[in-house]
Amino acid sequence: MNKFDIIKRPLVTEKSMDMMAENKYTFEVQKDATKPEIRKAVEEIFGVKVEKVYTMNMRGKLKRQGVHQGRRPSWKKAIVKLTDDSEPIEFFDSI
Repeated sequence: MNKFDIIKRPLVTEKSMDMMAENKYTFEVQKDATKPEIRKAVEEIFGVKVEKVYTMNMRGKLKRQGVHQGRRPSWKKAIVKLTDDSEPIEFFDSI
């Protein structure tokens, strides 16, 4: 897997912006990516040091359109905690 295939996109929500004060950044990652793969990808892409990676599988929401019912696709979320001596990720500073 390519490092850019592992990390799909950053998640920018009110809660994730509050966690940035604790050096925690949130990303949507590939469903079969492991914690060591996520750690390596974040360190290589953003040039930071990762202390810990938290992952969770998010189940897709049920959606309806009239009488028809379906489900959004399930996805995986990763919260990456940086070390205290690491620089913040510049991408999130511009948001």
